Amino acid sequence: MPVIDVIIPAFNESKSIGNVLADIPKNIVREIIVIDNNSSDFTTEVSRKAGAIVLHEKRQGYGYACLKGLEHLAAKSHKPDIVLFIDADYSDFPEESPNILKPILESGHDLVIGSRSLGNKEKGSMTVQQIVGNKIAVTLIKFLYNVDFTDLGPFRAIRYDKLVELNMQDTTFGWTVEMQVKAAKKGLRCCEVPVSYRKRIGHSKISGTVKGTVLAGYKIITTIFKYA
Repeated sequence: MPVIDVIIPAFNESKSIGNVLADIPKNIVREIIVIDNNSSDFTTEVSRKAGAIVLHEKRQGYGYACLKGLEHLAAKSHKPDIVLFIDADYSDFPEESPNILKPILESGHDLVIGSRSLGNKEKGSMTVQQIVGNKIAVTLIKFLYNVDFTDLGPFRAIRYDKLVELNMQDTTFGWTVEMQVKAAKKGLRCCEVPVSYRKRIGHSKISGTVKGTVLAGYKIITTIFKYA
């Protein structure tokens, strides 16, 4: 039976993280690791009560949180076979995790992206700037790397050994796109599966502000060109 661990970056998500943890199918995963990214609310307490392992990363940034999770996995004597990433805001549907994992478990894929573009999105769950930004980003990836993606969605799974080979570096908004472009460059077997998407619980720290949107967009585009 493959060993599957879950990494969930979280910054002030005490209102949503409990729902995420409750909906992850426990029978298919070994550990659920929540990285509290310097929260000022009860993210840690809610996560521990729900049975998750909680790590702390004071340096704020999505990539910093994910890298902290990978440090934890690297220190384990028994490494996972697959790592599943999902956000803490309950916008994704954790119960769809088996759909994300299936192409790796059954078809030999290395990286699977949960595509919101291919799935059912609740009205208003993605802002116009998110939709347009995603379209620009995946078009650039197609042009520069000759790999078709429809989304940069955070709900994804990857073989652990392949993830280590990617030598992930980004500490902020470029984490997801770095993974995809490096996987394309290395010729990993990538695919997408449709996922459902709903309005997140709480206020987005990225798409919910003009500054966050601009910084994220800039980082994503520069990351795409950086590895070309």
